[in-house]
Amino acid sequence: MSDVEAVKNLVSKHQQLKAEIGKVIIGQTDVIEQILLSIYTGGHSLLIGVPGLAKTLMVNTIAQTLGLDFKRIQFTPDLMPSDILGSEVLDNNRNFKFIKGPVFGNIILADEINRTPPKTQAALLEAMQERAVTVAGRRYPLDLPYFVLATQNPIEQEGTYPLPEAQLDRFMFAIELKYPSVEEEIAVVKSTTGASNNVVNAIFSAQEILAVQALIRKIPIADNVIDYTVRLVNSTRANLDGAATIVKEYVDWGAGPRASQNLVLAAKAHAAIHGKFSPDIENVKAVAHGILRHRILKNYKAEAEGITEDQIITTLLG
Repeated sequence: MSDVEAVKNLVSKHQQLKAEIGKVIIGQTDVIEQILLSIYTGGHSLLIGVPGLAKTLMVNTIAQTLGLDFKRIQFTPDLMPSDILGSEVLDNNRNFKFIKGPVFGNIILADEINRTPPKTQAALLEAMQERAVTVAGRRYPLDLPYFVLATQNPIEQEGTYPLPEAQLDRFMFAIELKYPSVEEEIAVVKSTTGASNNVVNAIFSAQEILAVQALIRKIPIADNVIDYTVRLVNSTRANLDGAATIVKEYVDWGAGPRASQNLVLAAKAHAAIHGKFSPDIENVKAVAHGILRHRILKNYKAEAEGITEDQIITTLLG
């Protein structure tokens, strides 16, 4: 299959995938698209929203439609790193045997990741970056494809620990879930309080997802689009001469080089699922909020005046 045919096939498969997910999840189309973009590019996603917005159900449904091994980790204040990674135990012959933890899977749902202390949060860092974990000096590779889809309650809620910047930067997308509209909530109530039991079919296999990831990286991108992307990321850095006025006024730290890399990959995937064979600046703008919002650290003035990361990004895109 040629690359052109592969892109056309991805468009068709993507539509089928959305239809299957839509059997269970009503609305949230932008959220689902961003999660799928991160999967097509091999990235991780952080879902931010109050409890009860079907974050866990959404991730579980997507795992089913992708035909992948799904593991769920419920983060709590007393969770230990060994509860995630696994541990060595003595077998009957008094030899150490490694028992794999729930981090060994294809799609890992890190549920309420900010309800556990930073020491335990950090247990995911190596898995997310290296696709491997090290326990007792031995390195264990993880099966591919591998994605961490984490959910987070708003950090203002009681009993939460903010994620360190280093870990936030490992997530390709930070996706904000909003409350559904009245019409969507009516549809949700109707579908979840009756006897309906929708069966979700797998549209992709693990090998097909790996092929899509390879295809996305092969998609060409024009130099002017890369130039725009890097300049956009540079404009978030308050200490640089080229920083925008709003950034100098309201931002302490901006996005790093990983943001530029993720913007290019996400723009390629966004172009591909819309039938384009090369991304343009509009594709970069379409994914910019999800990729930049968790990489901009506001200052106290922004907090006091109620300036949000999205407002800053919108101004930069303008």
